[in-house]
Amino acid sequence: MLGLGEAGRIYARDLRAAGLGVRGFDPYAQAGDDVEQVSCVEKAVAGADLVISLVGARAAESVARQALPSCPKHAIYADLNTGSPTLKRTLAELAAAEDVRFADVAVLAPVPRQGARTPLMASGTGADTFADLVRPAAVPVESIPGGAGAAAARKLLRSVFMKGMAALMLECETAAVAAGEQEWLRAQIVAELSGDVDQLIDRLTEGSKVHAARRAHEVEDAAGYLAELGTPSWVMEASRTWLASLLD
Repeated sequence: MLGLGEAGRIYARDLRAAGLGVRGFDPYAQAGDDVEQVSCVEKAVAGADLVISLVGARAAESVARQALPSCPKHAIYADLNTGSPTLKRTLAELAAAEDVRFADVAVLAPVPRQGARTPLMASGTGADTFADLVRPAAVPVESIPGGAGAAAARKLLRSVFMKGMAALMLECETAAVAAGEQEWLRAQIVAELSGDVDQLIDRLTEGSKVHAARRAHEVEDAAGYLAELGTPSWVMEASRTWLASLLD
C-alpha cells in the first residue's frame, strides 16, 4: 500500500482482516496497527502480488516512477487515485516499460462509508487480475474495456454530476436558510428526486432546449433574489450561461 492516509489505512486494515499480507509506505503518515509500515517504497513493493497507489493525483506519477522499477514482473500496479484519463495512460505506459500490468481503478463512493466494500471500476491490462486479487476481501470491482483511462473517464463524468449537484445543494441550502424556508425547500427537492428520475432528467435537459428563453428569464430573477438575500448565485450564473447558449 503506497499512501497511508485515510483511504489507504482503511484498505490496509480491511485487506489484512481478510487474510491478505499487507505492507505499506508513507513518509508523511503513520498507520498504527493497521499495517506493517516499512521505511521505503522499494521495501513496500518487494515480492508483492499487488501494489496499490493511494497517494493523490499530484504525487501519482512520481511515486509510480519510484515504485515500478522495483515491482515484481508478476505484480499488478493499481492506481486508485482520482486523476485524469491522460494521467492514467501515462502511468500505464510507465508500467508497461517495466513489464508490469497496470490497473486504472476508479473509486465510486467515499471509502470511509463502506471500507474495502466500496464499489470500484477498473480498466487496463491488470484490471481482471486486480479484481481476482481483492476478491477475498469482498471488494466489488467492475472490470470494463477500453484500456487505462477508461475507468478514470467514467469516474470524472460521475464527478461532474456529483460535485455539480453538491454545489447546487450548497447554493439552495444557503439561500433557503437566509430566507427562512429551509424545511420547505428541502421537501421540494426530496419530492422531485423521489419520483421518476429518468423522466426528471428528460424534463430538465429537453425542456431547457424548448423553453430556454423563459427559463433564462426565470434564472435571472432567481439570481436577483439571491443577491437580495446576500447569498451566492454561482450556480444560477452558470445556469444562465447554459440557457443563453441554447438560444444561439
